[in-house]
Amino acid sequence: MERIGVISDTHLTVPDETLKRIVRVYFSQVDLIVHLGDYVDYRVAAYLMEQGEFMGVAGNMDPPEVRDTLPVKQVLKLGRLTVGLIHGWGPPHGLEEKILREFGEVDAILYGHTHKAVNHEKEGVLFFNPGSAHQSFMGKPSIGIL
Repeated sequence: MERIGVISDTHLTVPDETLKRIVRVYFSQVDLIVHLGDYVDYRVAAYLMEQGEFMGVAGNMDPPEVRDTLPVKQVLKLGRLTVGLIHGWGPPHGLEEKILREFGEVDAILYGHTHKAVNHEKEGVLFFNPGSAHQSFMGKPSIGIL
């Protein structure tokens, strides 16, 4: 696996043209699509699952249908790397410390919830948040490619 398309906090009731464009333009050459929660409707998750290799977690705004299908956290093995996937919860202050405690030894944690793009290392762990594909609180909407 070489390229991962990372998206979070779509907050959609149906797959809209923006989401379809993201998949078509930015995720067409990825090996895996990862969604980090807050789809808001199962149809959005189902659409992404139909696009090829997919992993996702449920977020705090997701309905039971999403929560019954996707876990709230999971671990992805990429060769020698261990990557934690989680949405997050509560206020953004201290969130990275809280989500780090949710995992054992990991090389990276991909998370959402804050709608703010993040890409930095702390205590030997890469923290990566793609921001929100639709509702950024800190500038333009964003996605990520790893």
